[in-house]
Amino acid sequence: MMKITRKWQWLAGMMAVLLVVGGVAYSRTRVHADSSRIKVVFWHEMKGPGQQAIDAYVKAFNHQQSKYEVVAEFEGGYNGVIQKILNTHGTAASPALFQSMDISTSQMYHSGFTTPMQKFIDRDHYDADQIIPGAKAIVMRDNQLLAMPFNASQTALYYNKRVLRQYGITPPPVDPTYDDITRVAKAIHDKSHGKVKGMTMEAYSWLFEQLVANAGVPVANHDNGHTGNATKVDFTSPAAINAMKWVKENIDYSDFMNFGSGGNAAANEAASFLAGHLGIFMQSSANTGQLYQVLKNDLGVTYFPRPNGQRANGIAVGGAALWIANDKPSAVQDGAWEFTKFLASAQTQADWQAKTGYLAVNKGAKDEPTLKKLFKKSPVLEVSGNQMLRTKPNNTNSGVFVDGWVPARTAIQTAMQQIFAGQDIRQSLQTVVINWKELKNCAKYVVDLWSSGRSR
Repeated sequence: MMKITRKWQWLAGMMAVLLVVGGVAYSRTRVHADSSRIKVVFWHEMKGPGQQAIDAYVKAFNHQQSKYEVVAEFEGGYNGVIQKILNTHGTAASPALFQSMDISTSQMYHSGFTTPMQKFIDRDHYDADQIIPGAKAIVMRDNQLLAMPFNASQTALYYNKRVLRQYGITPPPVDPTYDDITRVAKAIHDKSHGKVKGMTMEAYSWLFEQLVANAGVPVANHDNGHTGNATKVDFTSPAAINAMKWVKENIDYSDFMNFGSGGNAAANEAASFLAGHLGIFMQSSANTGQLYQVLKNDLGVTYFPRPNGQRANGIAVGGAALWIANDKPSAVQDGAWEFTKFLASAQTQADWQAKTGYLAVNKGAKDEPTLKKLFKKSPVLEVSGNQMLRTKPNNTNSGVFVDGWVPARTAIQTAMQQIFAGQDIRQSLQTVVINWKELKNCAKYVVDLWSSGRSR
């Protein structure tokens, strides 16, 4: 899942746009509520095209009915907003509806601060089957939909068709194995005499997690936390070791370029790819639209790689979902639900994908004129959506339902950097378990500190 902060770090690197966000000072987009209507405050984390689209949806929703007035407020990045939610719940400052990232699902669930979407679905006989199963899976608990999927993304593999054509290399299939990608990467290196690097993979935990998920293996016990509270993690499974051996094979062959980790790494690998100095890289499907604007029909997109000799298990949907806070009167929660349905509709989701690059979560969106026209002109923009549609959710491809996963990702990233630098794969991944335990305790302390400070 590339998160929106990562998406815009990438765009900042590509377009040299300076974004200034400091401390608790943050910009807001607010439409002043009509006092005669029921006010519904909506906190979101979207910038650029995403923010513009949300403002348009708020305006359209407020115009089409006269009972509710949605007020949209930009509150900053994913991690910061979670803390604001925890700290303001039960006060006049808290929102009625808010956006929360995929790996915060467990935290939101255990907070007890939200009203499950299932309550409104059951009451209104809403057809939840119109929402793509893979998009719903991460926000399900005991067959109850906790939140409504909104801005969805998947990990994708990109290749430069122009580079492959220049050196007479057959492209990888749309559903590639590790060996399929290695074949292309090595051929790029050999035929270009090292002038073009074959592939890269950022030291980014989300990519590691999806490689393991596609092999059908959990990274935490109790089925990644979906059937009980996870108490242990395992990053040294045969699937995890195999995935890193695949990367190491390309590193040892010298067809791999190591860009490191973080926003600068994502920006630099994309810049190298667009310039023709890199043949293959892996990132969020949310990048597809921007890459296509530059490469047009020379952009190649495949599903995320799978282990050799094994069918793809499918990967988790990243991004964020919409949650309704339970500290607001029922009339306000009803307004939040009405706006949620508006955002999840086929028409809105089709427009959302066309404008932002996120994947439409409503099955009917692909039949909307907006997307039909877009996919006919640019078939490559449909690939990641097809990957999401074909995935049959299970407990290993539906994300991690675990508290404290943000520090876990930091530890995994460190292990990946060690592996890319030539250190032992198993030993590097074993240290993640130790580091994660320490970091999770630290994360719990921070949350407790925020909670204890609410009365001050």
